[in-house]
Amino acid sequence: MCLAVPGQVVNIGDDALRTGTISFGGMTKHVSLALVPEVRVGDYVIVHVGFAISTVDEDAALRAIELFKAMAARDRRDTVSAATASEETS
Repeated sequence: MCLAVPGQVVNIGDDALRTGTISFGGMTKHVSLALVPEVRVGDYVIVHVGFAISTVDEDAALRAIELFKAMAARDRRDTVSAATASEETS
């Protein structure tokens, strides 16, 4: 299964490979921007395996980010519930 994640461009390097820093809700990663030559600081991009593969409008990016946050919160609740149930049966 492949996963592409939206993030915001916070910096574009001046290197020949055109790399940039992308923020994923506070966590940053350096990625290649070679496939999106039109991208500017502040834009949102879809990142897959270290490459920004397309731009995305801000509303769509923010909706996806909120969905990922909700899934992570649900996963944490399920993990805590499972651990509590396991302790109660011991």
